[in-house]
Amino acid sequence: MNEAEKDPLTRCVVLTGEGRAFSAGADLRSLKKRQRQEVSFMEHLRTETNPLISKMRHMDKPIISMINGVAAGAGMSLALAADIKIMAEGARFVEAFAKIGLAPDAGATFLMTRSFGPTKAMELALTGGEVSAKEAERLGAVNLVVPLNQLRKDTQALAEGLAKGPMGIRLAKRAMNRALVSDLETSLDYEAHIQEIVSASEDFKEGVNAFNEKRHASFRGK
Repeated sequence: MNEAEKDPLTRCVVLTGEGRAFSAGADLRSLKKRQRQEVSFMEHLRTETNPLISKMRHMDKPIISMINGVAAGAGMSLALAADIKIMAEGARFVEAFAKIGLAPDAGATFLMTRSFGPTKAMELALTGGEVSAKEAERLGAVNLVVPLNQLRKDTQALAEGLAKGPMGIRLAKRAMNRALVSDLETSLDYEAHIQEIVSASEDFKEGVNAFNEKRHASFRGK
């Protein structure tokens, strides 16, 4: 994520899993080893897991999670931390923490509440339950559910579209994330600040010219 954020040629990031799962979450065998070695869970989360989730939310470039299979525990947080989520029909979210005697982490309390709504999120946190792709789509937690054999093609098309988008979409992501924890007046003021920046961009000039010339705009992300 750090490399993608700094690379000027990278304008959209797609996160997916290799194999059948998007992410099965933490390896229970490593958790058992950690218990024997008395390694701090708090230290592990603060130095490894949390910085990744925070980076995904705060980097300006759009991130798509291509959810090809089960996303469990911290793996579910990884999927939900993306800006756009495309899910295969057979995939599912599994909260999992309660089933092994743990509380939610990796941003799950923040992300589940905003993705599934507070009522469903509380149920998942207390029961360690799961959410099917169909229910996730109904709850508005994912943008699109497609057959597995269509997942990569549809994600690629969306990613290419975002990669060709204007500079403004990066700042739009920033503003939308700030709005999750801001009041109306703060959001209005920040929108004005963002718009001042975007209105001076090359992409805005290109967008206006393309509109007047009745052609498709060719944005450079600048």
